[in-house]
Amino acid sequence: MEARIGFDAVRELMRRYLDEDGDKRAIVAEGATLEEALRSASVQLDCPVARLEYDVLERGAQGFVGIGRKKWKLSVYEAAVKQKVEEAFDEAFDGGLDLPVELKPIQPDVDGQAYVRLATDGALLKVVEPQGRGRRATDKQAVEKLHARAIHDFDEALVRETVKRAAGEWVAVGNFIANPAADALLTVDVGSQEMEARVIITPPQPGGCDLSKDVILAYLRNNKVVFGVIEEALQGLEDAPRYKEPVLVAQGQRAVNGDDARIQFLFETDRTKLNLEEKNGKVDYKELHLVQNVVEGQALAKKVQAKQGVPGRTVTGKLLPAKNGKDLPLPLGKNVHESDDGLTVIADVNGEATYINSKINVETVYTINGDVDLKTGNQFFLGTIVVTGNVEDGFSVKATGNIEVRGNVGKAEISAEGDVIVHQGITGKGAGVITAGKNVWAKFIENAQLYAGENVIVQTSIINSEITAEKRILCSGQKHAAIIGGRYRACEEINAKSIGSPSGGAETILEVGSDPKSKLKMDELDVKMKQLQRQIDELDKNIYTLNETKRQRKTLSDDKQAVLDELTHRRDELKQESSSLKDEYDSLQAYLNNLKVRGKVSVSGRIYPGSEIVIRDIREKIKNEYKGLTFYLENMMIKTTRYEEFDDEILRKGPPDAHKAD
Repeated sequence: MEARIGFDAVRELMRRYLDEDGDKRAIVAEGATLEEALRSASVQLDCPVARLEYDVLERGAQGFVGIGRKKWKLSVYEAAVKQKVEEAFDEAFDGGLDLPVELKPIQPDVDGQAYVRLATDGALLKVVEPQGRGRRATDKQAVEKLHARAIHDFDEALVRETVKRAAGEWVAVGNFIANPAADALLTVDVGSQEMEARVIITPPQPGGCDLSKDVILAYLRNNKVVFGVIEEALQGLEDAPRYKEPVLVAQGQRAVNGDDARIQFLFETDRTKLNLEEKNGKVDYKELHLVQNVVEGQALAKKVQAKQGVPGRTVTGKLLPAKNGKDLPLPLGKNVHESDDGLTVIADVNGEATYINSKINVETVYTINGDVDLKTGNQFFLGTIVVTGNVEDGFSVKATGNIEVRGNVGKAEISAEGDVIVHQGITGKGAGVITAGKNVWAKFIENAQLYAGENVIVQTSIINSEITAEKRILCSGQKHAAIIGGRYRACEEINAKSIGSPSGGAETILEVGSDPKSKLKMDELDVKMKQLQRQIDELDKNIYTLNETKRQRKTLSDDKQAVLDELTHRRDELKQESSSLKDEYDSLQAYLNNLKVRGKVSVSGRIYPGSEIVIRDIREKIKNEYKGLTFYLENMMIKTTRYEEFDDEILRKGPPDAHKAD
């Protein structure tokens, strides 16, 4: 039968809940957004945002052009850490309740007891206190116990005093005529394999004495029971003897063999377990987290050392030997080492942690056999990634090393700190983004955005794309190395066989001679400054209107005056922000003006009308068709000379081998 938690236990539980709630410390936090208010509360309470609970005191409002804006105001407190109720009963409690609070075991209610023992020094009385809310032993109970043992000659006052004190000690309260021949008798039985001992007590006859704990213990010693004696059992036999039944009084200790050493892995070794990521209540099947990324110096596994065996003993004191646990070596594989204490496997490099053939390795190259699609999900790897197929639309591949795609790249996001090598082509469909810390290599590029920390090298054509390279953009093919439509920025050089379209329909802008990153930053700053100026102009109109009203009426209502003050304050803030952006813009402009680099645009074949060349800040639209020229800047004028071949050292070296990449 299942134990049931009683009303008193439930009441105690509710009291603890109330105490817990009373201990919660709440603070008031404000912020322009709900998230900002919670972050502020997180700092004040020194608690992660995920563990905060809150009540909304005032809801925030965005307002219009900053007018009528209200902050969020929250009452925030730390959520209590809930634990399951500990079992308070001797039997397992399973009443279907999962009570999320930690309770100490409930004190059992045990009545006080009076015990009588006949010994050589008289009739002895012992009274023990009750436990919990148990009843105390009474004088009547003590007297009844004495009468039951035929003791009528006793000191009543001493009995009352002993009951009152309930000290748990034996007190001689009366006399009786002793008959040693009628004393209780004791036998001991040592069980099989000498792992336990039991005693059987024969009750005393009239005038006989009871057995004390010390007498029972001495008897056990005389019968070679010297280990594992159960003190509680002996005390129980002294206080309330159990007659004519075997009582366990000693128990041996079995030998415990030591546990073998084992390896505790600190990464998932089962590759079949997928960790799907949930966003906004929906599972994102693109985020499968199939790669176990680790960093240099990260602990990958720990060895739990073998344990020594614990010898056992029989109740007669015989030693039972135990086996010690077996040791095992650390599963050291490639790119890992053991710690100084020999107990931890540590990664030597960034990469993917694997457990293959009972060895832990860190792979610096992660190969995806096939396409990057729903089967693989998005990819991120602390090393180099090789994709043997294509990267499908809508997926991303990111790596701290190189990325090599042996097929095509669609409308995807590719980002590598090293090189990006695409054996076929990149068809971005107007939204594909490729970023490389070094070079981008591809057969062709269409309708994509690219950024390269060094060079962009294409075999055939680049069409309607936006490409930025810190060094050069090269169309290196012998037949169709064309740049048609789009915008291209390179610090040193842009080189192709043909530029623009014979039909003149595709605007092709080529910019060299400046730091592309700084130019992009300047363009962004220019857009922001124009947006701020439009806001400032709008505020100026509203401020002017309110000031005119104030001039004509000599005064403004409190509400309108508050709006005027808010508008003025907002305008001052925007002007200050605009001034800071202007300073940053001017600083970049000065840097570009002092940049010492000879930018050039070279075309071995034809450059068609509709193309535009920008060298530093000097622009020139191509109005006629030219052939075999190099454009450069001299005396702040764009001039031409015979076509200059580019340095083909990088082409001779070719793209890096993924398995030998730095």
